[in-house]
Amino acid sequence: MKLFSCGACGQTLYFHNVQCTRCGNLLGFVPERLQLETFEPAGDGRWRPFDRARRGERYVSCANYAQHGACNWMVPVAEAHPLCVACRLNRTIPDLSVPGNLTLWQRLQQEKNLLIYALLRFGLPVRDKQQAPRGGLAFDFLADENPSFRESAGVTVGHAQGVITLDIAEADDALRERVRQQMAEPYRTILGHFRHESGHYYWDRLVRGSPWQGAFRQRFGDETADYGLALDRHYGSGPPLDWQQRHVSAYASAHPWEDWAETWAHYLHMVDTLETAWQFGLRLEPDVAEPEALRIDEPFDPYQRRDFDALMKHWLALVASLNSLNHSMGLGDAYPFVLAAPVIDKLRLVHEIICDPGGEGRG
Repeated sequence: MKLFSCGACGQTLYFHNVQCTRCGNLLGFVPERLQLETFEPAGDGRWRPFDRARRGERYVSCANYAQHGACNWMVPVAEAHPLCVACRLNRTIPDLSVPGNLTLWQRLQQEKNLLIYALLRFGLPVRDKQQAPRGGLAFDFLADENPSFRESAGVTVGHAQGVITLDIAEADDALRERVRQQMAEPYRTILGHFRHESGHYYWDRLVRGSPWQGAFRQRFGDETADYGLALDRHYGSGPPLDWQQRHVSAYASAHPWEDWAETWAHYLHMVDTLETAWQFGLRLEPDVAEPEALRIDEPFDPYQRRDFDALMKHWLALVASLNSLNHSMGLGDAYPFVLAAPVIDKLRLVHEIICDPGGEGRG
């Protein structure tokens, strides 16, 4: 993620911060500027930016911060809405009177806001169901009385008609780890789940019926194949033995829609991690005879980079270093993925669609 600085004292700030630990001023993320900013009181529960050039602007904290400590985004007073643009996407939240639900929901909110940040950075459409009843995005955060993540559990997670449904038990580390082991999903995370389901949503928005659909079918396959039958086959027989030659994950082999969602999520993983490396000014100059493949000599903003080959080169160099650093600590790979050529080609298509969603789909 990006690094920020306190406008009052210069302290380094991070995306989820709500108060500067040095000067004590209120911090809030301003989505229309994509910046974490410093605020001071302006009276009547309003706040003004510490930036002297913007003293006339007025904001309020998102109601989910004031009431639940679950969001640090700001709302311009002129919008006359209690919730920020990210929290307006929440269609259903869990019963917060139930012990433990607030903590789980707060964790989900933090990870959801990371997703919305990335979507805004890409310039992708992010509209709630009030703005766009048919094409808008919404989140249902539900709680099962006996969370288990089993297929028979009361909460059905997934995406349907713009609504992403998550079981708040996903935010329970112990339960999620158990399922990670049961389903052999080495990268099952809250953020990864959000990214995956957002891939289904944006397939509907950017690919279905668009000039890109032909290119999608060339790389991912025919999405009209029976989805229910494909999932039954996947869970009954498992993935093909050679799935790594064509897919980014075992689950991606189940159906073209899941292949797209897994690849979309992976692309968001890549770009967000590369942004963090860029913000820290990370450079790599390996001490080997042929260092070119592992060199990062020009960190860049990956959200603005249209050159996919350069982005991929930086990514492969970065994850090679991350894995090696982990091995030095006696840990397994930080990045346990193998990107075969067909997988990279699929990632390239995701990149092209995000960069030019209305394109001709020739790639």
